[in-house]
Amino acid sequence: MDRERREAEAEADGRVLNSVLRLRILRLCLDEPLTNKQVAARLGKDPATVYHHVRRLADRGFLAAQPERTGARGAREVPYLATKKSWRTPLPDGGSRLLVETFLAELAEADPQTVSTTRLGLRLSPQARDELLTRLHAVFQEYADRPPDPDGTPWSVFLAVHEDSQRAEPGGDRGGAPR
Repeated sequence: MDRERREAEAEADGRVLNSVLRLRILRLCLDEPLTNKQVAARLGKDPATVYHHVRRLADRGFLAAQPERTGARGAREVPYLATKKSWRTPLPDGGSRLLVETFLAELAEADPQTVSTTRLGLRLSPQARDELLTRLHAVFQEYADRPPDPDGTPWSVFLAVHEDSQRAEPGGDRGGAPR
């Protein structure tokens, strides 16, 4: 595949992922195949709206249709399972904000007793920052590669690393010693 086509494919994938609702659909279908009706019910959304998003995700390979099954009233149902393609797909510009918005939507529905948070301020050299990101990515990848525990509880993990511009001295150097 030539470079131009790869870039067009990546751009098309990014457009499909550019939606809080679609990212939430992918998370719901991560461990178990769900039908459009099941996804809509869990999200409190109209099934027709959700179906549009499910089809877009399936068309780009983010969801895979599973074998058809018969529903409670004899209707044909197609469950979908996330392919984990989104883990390897770069998000478009503004993707970090989209991930935060998605996380906040999921957090709003979480039982507060199950939420554990940590916040840490650091002052790192560029090399130390790169080391931190490499180590964190390795831990995330290790857990992403694990098969899901059928008896396990579904958890969601969110990590954001950003420059703390309010702590930086105006016009000052960005790699100085801790204060």
